[in-house]
Amino acid sequence: MKNEVRLIGGRFKRSKLPVADRPGLRPTPDRVRETLFNWLGQDLSGWRVLDAFAGSGALGFEAASRGAAEVLLLERDARLVASLRESRERLGATALRVEQADAMAWMGGAAAGRFDLVFIDPPFDAGLADAAARAAARLVGSGGFVYVEAPEALTEPPPALQLHRHARAGAVHAHLFQRAA
Repeated sequence: MKNEVRLIGGRFKRSKLPVADRPGLRPTPDRVRETLFNWLGQDLSGWRVLDAFAGSGALGFEAASRGAAEVLLLERDARLVASLRESRERLGATALRVEQADAMAWMGGAAAGRFDLVFIDPPFDAGLADAAARAAARLVGSGGFVYVEAPEALTEPPPALQLHRHARAGAVHAHLFQRAA
C-alpha cells in the first residue's frame, strides 16, 4: 500500500501527496505542519521559499498552497524528484519548481538573501540539521525565517538568526529561527 500525506491548508487543502518507501524519508507530521503554519501565519503571499530536503514535498507544497510566489524543492533522489514533479503537475502548482540537487552543495552556491523562508528537514539519521541550518542562514533576507526539524533540540542558533519558536512532538524537534529585521 502506498502511503500519503494530506495538505492541511490553503488552495490545495485536503490534496494528497504520495510518500515513497525510501530510507530516511519521514514526512513532517500533520500536527507539526499545523503548528509551523500557525507560527508563520496562514498567508504566505509573495514569499520566496526553499524546501531544501524536499522528500515528500509536504512543506514546500503547503507553502505553495498558502500563496508563496516562488517555491523551490530540492531533492537528491531521482524517484522522489519524479514523484514531486508528478504532484506539481496534478495540482497545477505553477509557483513550485523541483530541482534534482544535493541540498548542501546547492545552498553553498546560492545567492545570499534570496529567500523569505527556508525549510530544513534532512533525513533524520543523517546528522545534517546543524550544518544545513548554518548553510540556510545566509539564504534568508532581513526578517526571513529558517525552519529546522531535527531529532534533538539545536543548542545554538545558526549565525545571524534568533530562535523565534520551538516545539516538540514525539521524536520531532521543530525550530523556527528568524533573521533580525
